[in-house]
Amino acid sequence: MKLKEIYELAVKLGIEADPRGKDEVNKFLNRNKKKFEKLDSEEKEFFDQESLRNPYADTRILYGDESTEVKQALVGVDVGVGEVLLADRLKEKGEKIDLVISHHPEGAALAALSEVMGMQADIWFKQGVPINVGDSLINERAQEIFRLLMPVNHTQPIDAARILGIPFMCIHTPADNSVVSFLQKMFDNNPPDTVKDVVDMLRKIPEYKEAAKNKTGPSVLVGSNDSRAGKVLVDMTGGTGGPKEAIEKLAAVGVGTLVGMHMDEKVRKEAEKFKVNVIIAGHMSSDSIGLNLIFDKLEEKGVSIIPCSGFNRVKRM
Repeated sequence: MKLKEIYELAVKLGIEADPRGKDEVNKFLNRNKKKFEKLDSEEKEFFDQESLRNPYADTRILYGDESTEVKQALVGVDVGVGEVLLADRLKEKGEKIDLVISHHPEGAALAALSEVMGMQADIWFKQGVPINVGDSLINERAQEIFRLLMPVNHTQPIDAARILGIPFMCIHTPADNSVVSFLQKMFDNNPPDTVKDVVDMLRKIPEYKEAAKNKTGPSVLVGSNDSRAGKVLVDMTGGTGGPKEAIEKLAAVGVGTLVGMHMDEKVRKEAEKFKVNVIIAGHMSSDSIGLNLIFDKLEEKGVSIIPCSGFNRVKRM
């Protein structure tokens, strides 16, 4: 596959798994097009035109020619300078590494992470939270994340990839959408009775089973094994963790258990306050599931994978 084809397939799979649904994704893209059309020629120079066709600002080709043929990629949950050097070292040892792929964003994709957070309001809306309330809550949190990321050295691994001549891309929200869709369908099709049932269901999934053996598997953060699960919501996409105020709104519309990758302590205390059960499935393991669902499709098209940096490759083909 060409690098551009890998990128386009990842975006396509992300849209298919998007919890908002295709109609809402198209509305989002249309809003971006209207914003672009209203700009004068000077401002258009600084507009991210990729956002007219890709709704995920945290998923981009960061370095490399789009026409590059890719037969094998080094893939990690996090890719820094060390992983780029690892790719170069593997090439020295005879491995053909055509591309490095990170799950977590770098460069402009990291700087723009806050831009994908708005989708969280749409996810809450599907649960019954008024969209105006959700928008207000997530906008404030997104601005906080934008400010936190402003001073970060975004380009370190990209600079290393450029100097060594190794194409580099990141696939973030499409993978997160994939794991959310996968897990939410599982819980919707076979609703668990208790919190322990939720944990048991997760531990049957290979990535979580392996993580549990390594002490990083599914854990109950709020509630107890015997707590009734109620409505289960998988909360693993939308850039990064949302605001603590969202917990009260979700509790009010009947969400009984949240299943997430990780949770800020302030949010955990809010869940405790409003009696919402919280199960942390695991970060690297959840990211691995999302990536695996995408790379199953890539491997079908002839791209082989060397996993590293927290990525546990499990095939479901």
